[in-house]
Amino acid sequence: MNPTVSVVIPTYNCEAYIAETIDSILNQTFKNVEVIVVDDGSTDRTREIVTSYGAPVRLLSQSNSGVCAARNYGIREAAGSYICLMDHDDYWFPEKLALQLEQMFSHPDVGLIYSTFVWWHPDEEGVFPDPESFNIEKMPGGIDEEFSGWIYHLLLLDCWILTSAALIRAEVFDKCGAYDESLPYSEDWDLWLRISREYPVIKLNKGLTLYRQHPKQGNRLAREIDYRTVLLRAAAARWGLCSRDGRCISRRQFMQNIARYQMEFGLKHLVSNNLRLAMHSLWRAWLKHPANLKTLAYIPAGLLGWRPKW
Repeated sequence: MNPTVSVVIPTYNCEAYIAETIDSILNQTFKNVEVIVVDDGSTDRTREIVTSYGAPVRLLSQSNSGVCAARNYGIREAAGSYICLMDHDDYWFPEKLALQLEQMFSHPDVGLIYSTFVWWHPDEEGVFPDPESFNIEKMPGGIDEEFSGWIYHLLLLDCWILTSAALIRAEVFDKCGAYDESLPYSEDWDLWLRISREYPVIKLNKGLTLYRQHPKQGNRLAREIDYRTVLLRAAAARWGLCSRDGRCISRRQFMQNIARYQMEFGLKHLVSNNLRLAMHSLWRAWLKHPANLKTLAYIPAGLLGWRPKW
């Protein structure tokens, strides 16, 4: 039978976690699913682990080209009417797909369904709690109305949608495009902004995905370019500050949010002892939001040797 859902997992050197991620997909209560793992040139046992599953899991391989290229490869190969892009170290609770598909079937105009996620931190010895130790039944069900509908304006404030927590109609990629392979960071946010211009979305209250936290995550790296503010400025210049239903954020809200990201960018570079980028970003952040004297105080403190705990 043709799959209803295609789950695409880009992976690179994830022998420690990939099996737990795949198992969580195969253990879904909704079963008409194809699993596509795109290996991005791993040098550890990742491909060996994936191939051990046999027919339920399809392995595609490419030379190391980055997560966007791997996701796009998987999207092109996907046969499902709905597509999930799951990170190789996250985990789904068993009813994740069933609950999201129920909403998809009831709302044919919606392009994407996402859910709350649960932070998954290791203990002091680096061991992650068993997923069964999380009692998601205590979480409220239903739809989060505030973060549903036309939410482009809200996405100008933060990237509220976790990649692993989203279910997307396959046709959305035909209309909105796939991942921008030139972006090394915030590539998911870029996609959500484009989708939110064309489709309403739905957020489920219940946390259906475990979001694993560890030191190798890309969002912990100090990069030369502040991709978040570049992305948001480009979006605002192209589409403005309002969603298609007329809901908006103010110019002041937007600029204060840009200042917050510039401050965070500067602090991250303070940790890396890149004083030039740190001071430049902190200064620009304060000029955009002068009332935030804390940002201004970071500048002399950083020059005198203070470093934040990141």
